[in-house]
Amino acid sequence: MWKKLVNEISHDMEKADNCYLPTHFWLMGSELLQKDIETFGIDTFRSMPSTLGFFVPTYRFNGMITAPQDYQKLIQHCNSVLDSTKAQMGVVDFFSGCSQARSDYRVYSSSIQNRSPFTDNFSESDVGAPVEQFEFEGRKYSRSSLNYLLGINFIKQHIEDIPVETVLEIGGGFGSLGEILLSDDRNNTFYINVDIPPTCLFSSYYLKEVFGNNKIADYLQLKSNPNLSIKELRKEYTGAVLCPWQLPDLSGEVDLFVNFISFQEMEPDVVQNYLEQVARLESKYILLRNLREGKEVALKDSDVGVKKPTKSDDYDRYLPGYDLVAVNVLPFGYETIDGFNSELRLYRRKH
Repeated sequence: MWKKLVNEISHDMEKADNCYLPTHFWLMGSELLQKDIETFGIDTFRSMPSTLGFFVPTYRFNGMITAPQDYQKLIQHCNSVLDSTKAQMGVVDFFSGCSQARSDYRVYSSSIQNRSPFTDNFSESDVGAPVEQFEFEGRKYSRSSLNYLLGINFIKQHIEDIPVETVLEIGGGFGSLGEILLSDDRNNTFYINVDIPPTCLFSSYYLKEVFGNNKIADYLQLKSNPNLSIKELRKEYTGAVLCPWQLPDLSGEVDLFVNFISFQEMEPDVVQNYLEQVARLESKYILLRNLREGKEVALKDSDVGVKKPTKSDDYDRYLPGYDLVAVNVLPFGYETIDGFNSELRLYRRKH
């Protein structure tokens, strides 16, 4: 099934407009992901080298998650100079990423509000064989799910009872936001993820495994539909995964649009086009999480990076029909050790 889906998408992508194709950052990523699917299959995608490098975030130090032998050497060396069991436990807690995950969980737990969108019953699935997942108070979380949970709580600091009956995401990774919203019936959410190939395959697989094959529509099921009406789709499904060139065919209105991280990996003109589509769908609210300073620039074609970074001010220009409600780096976003700011930006549609 997945091989057929890959072939169909690859063929159709050749006819798509350039603004819906992978940008420089993702050209290399897409190739590596494709190779790993062929080598490892899809059922263990959350532990594949390429996914860990491109869209499955982890708390462990950069490079450590894909080099377990180096990680073990580091732990063994630290333990060899520590004679306290408690100190040794602290070393593991720190280097494993658990201490940072626990810190994010504390912010999430302390900022929960008992209103829509509901997240208090969420516990992450282990579909995809995650190489890093933590348990707090009997529930499981990864960095991906905690990122989104913090984002949702950030919204609820500023908007009362934000509607989430229709949520659109571009570049949704393996579907964490969809899992969070769809796992609680109180949200009554229909979730749409628009993503480039082959990343869209992982979210299709993940959400189908979690919620059932007949609940999530994938590319093959929808490619022949010239009018993708949100109202009609939600009569049959609880979620859908589309490719970017299908976005112009999507019709209806959206309550909330979300982009976490991936806009910073695209060129500004591509981001602007996507946000024009979001505005066309009259999304009531927009939540972005991206680097204030923009992604690193690729000086050569072989470099990983962007040709031109998309920065915070760009989003304000691309969204003339929206007011900026709030911006946050700490505690809901993240300040990197080398001085970059992964900020959340919340917009409301002007009346």
